Amino acid sequence: MKDLFTTGEAAGICKVSQQTIIRCFDSGRLEGFRIPGSRFRRIPRESLVRFMKENNIPLDYLESGKKKVLIVDDDTEIIELIADVLNRDGRFEIETATSGYDAGVLTQRFGPDLILLDYMLPDINGNVVCQTIKNNPDFESIKVIIISGVIKQDEINQLLKSGAEDFLRKPFDINDLINKIAGILHMK
Repeated sequence: MKDLFTTGEAAGICKVSQQTIIRCFDSGRLEGFRIPGSRFRRIPRESLVRFMKENNIPLDYLESGKKKVLIVDDDTEIIELIADVLNRDGRFEIETATSGYDAGVLTQRFGPDLILLDYMLPDINGNVVCQTIKNNPDFESIKVIIISGVIKQDEINQLLKSGAEDFLRKPFDINDLINKIAGILHMK
């Protein structure tokens, strides 16, 4: 169970904007600390729970214990297959997106632990999405697995340099996918 949250993660849990969390933090309504030498804020679990109770925010997302996975693919059949398997597994809370734009919005709101990201989306490629996530300190803890059917080895190497934890080639074995997710998220 996670004990320390970024403002983005706290926003996702509380279902409010990140700016709202930052304002509450800066005004002292939400206790936490800044990372020394930076502008980044961190919020301990007990402070977040207190804040949620004081503001009548349901603790559902904080206490589910499930890992949050965002599935991003423009192929709805792939999304449905992966979502179905992960939901049946029972250890995951799932959200889905079919474009880079939707993935950005959901990353902010949902605060996933891991993103399964199709390399070739209609509006952006996986490299850009991966770099954008990894360059945002509020998302630094989010893990990324890139999924693609058509990609060269040098592109895979570049994705891994951009911050992706792993790559999975389509078509893939669903058990391999679950094992990769569980391994990256340190699940039993």
